[in-house]
Amino acid sequence: MRRRAVIVRRPTEYDELMDRYSTRGQVEFVLRSRGRSLEAVERAHESHLAALARVRAGIPDGWASADVERDSLSRFLFAPEDVIVVVGPDGLVANVAKYAGDQVVVGINSVPQSNAGVLVRCTPDQGVGALRRLESGADLRVDHLTMVRAAADDSRSLTALNEVFIGHPSHQSARYELSLGSSVERQSSSGVVASTGTGATGWGASLKRGRAMGEMPAPTSPSLAWFVREAWPSPYTGIEHTEGILDEEEELSLVVGSESLVLFGDGMESDRLTLTWGQSVRVSRAPRVLSLVDPAGLGEG
Repeated sequence: MRRRAVIVRRPTEYDELMDRYSTRGQVEFVLRSRGRSLEAVERAHESHLAALARVRAGIPDGWASADVERDSLSRFLFAPEDVIVVVGPDGLVANVAKYAGDQVVVGINSVPQSNAGVLVRCTPDQGVGALRRLESGADLRVDHLTMVRAAADDSRSLTALNEVFIGHPSHQSARYELSLGSSVERQSSSGVVASTGTGATGWGASLKRGRAMGEMPAPTSPSLAWFVREAWPSPYTGIEHTEGILDEEEELSLVVGSESLVLFGDGMESDRLTLTWGQSVRVSRAPRVLSLVDPAGLGEG
């Protein structure tokens, strides 16, 4: 099958400001009123455009290509022979992960002065180098990042790269029964989070602070970390089981005890599942991984 490079991108801050305020002068006024400069926003925008141009120019001859915006990912069908090229911030790789399959993902940091580069690991030149290696069949280092899966009892499921959250749709307490192996406890809390090793540097790191538990898993580890947020003790709800590590074959189970709870992954609340009273959901390591290119050895040529 013919290879296809699918470039995944999102609007820059400049794009979004222009869409909202229409003119460059109005954008400059708004930024200045917030103690920021238009020049810095424009530099980031130009850096992003330059990265996109470099990637498009470097797609190997004979390959097809396609562009997809972040907001269109849920409607885009990735083919098995695609190579997914994510150009933007780290979070865009997480957005892609739930829709990708076994495709190789190349993360390109288009604005290195503001993006950490944890998941968008490649410079534009390194990204093009990865495409050329894939074209030639040369060795390419790829990390297989563990993902987390939450499966409801009605066949719906959700997969995420960083973490999944189960909780009340508002700021009220979530009520549920939590089960891990033979341990069962009714709880009332601000929700439950299950994190992969990739998410361990984000929300997972914050939730782990002050807890007596083992080390967080590495991104390629098959284990997951799980946390109960602000468990509330009462005559009917306990606080004994509030964190832990799920090994490869283990799963965490919740039975909904509220009128409804929501389930979403990687902070994408707009793409969520609603669980009603009595429904159950099982959280475990996902059956697939994210194949993310490691730029080691790619150079800058």
